[in-house]
Amino acid sequence: MDPELPNPLTPERRWHPVAATDRRVLGVLVEKAKTTPDAYPLSLNALLSGCNQKSNRQPLLQLSEEDASQSLTRLREAGAVAEVQGSGRVSRYRHYLYEWLGVDKVELAVMAELLLRGAQTEGELRGRAARMEPIADLNALRPVLASLKAKGLVVALSPEGRGHVVAHALYEPQEFEELRGAHAGAPSPAASAAPERTAPGPARAAAPELRQQLEEHTALIAQLRSDLDALAARVDEHMQGLKHAPPERPIHRF
Repeated sequence: MDPELPNPLTPERRWHPVAATDRRVLGVLVEKAKTTPDAYPLSLNALLSGCNQKSNRQPLLQLSEEDASQSLTRLREAGAVAEVQGSGRVSRYRHYLYEWLGVDKVELAVMAELLLRGAQTEGELRGRAARMEPIADLNALRPVLASLKAKGLVVALSPEGRGHVVAHALYEPQEFEELRGAHAGAPSPAASAAPERTAPGPARAAAPELRQQLEEHTALIAQLRSDLDALAARVDEHMQGLKHAPPERPIHRF
């Protein structure tokens, strides 16, 4: 059985807001399950490295092993994470977010990116989540966001349309109020645009197409940034592996 797929025998769990450290841990578990399945479930060291990596993370964190262990304890008690391969072997950890959140594979990829980077525009989110699950364009993303909004897992921070910003709903109450306040003062795309001038019929008719092209280009840029983030993450993981690798024994020639 695919270790990332939901267990049909596991009863459905209800999600709730969690601390910032817990959100980072959840996001990393999902990201690594989808992008490096051979290394999943994750050891504590691998999880800690993923939480503290400098690419595709906002904000940057510097968690300690104790921070990660305490977070895993909270998430296990909540039913969102499980420990596997214990009893003397290296303990590893996997997520139960399919059941805990009640989402499908593409929805979980979107949630993971929001957990890892916070509030984002649709274009940024599409490009970053597409590295985990296929999301062809913004038209493919929007029904996914609509489903997550209906489940209460995603909230809009700006009006729909160009530059639409969304966030996950797992923030703790005070954090969520601060997030809403930070975006409440930002001008909406419509308000920040120049006053519309009367345009000839063909130009006015072409405006929706131009807006669509702009959003697609924005998504493409986000995809390129995501690819660079993924490459940087692989380099980070490789360097961490070299750091923890045992030193080579010298070869004695006789």
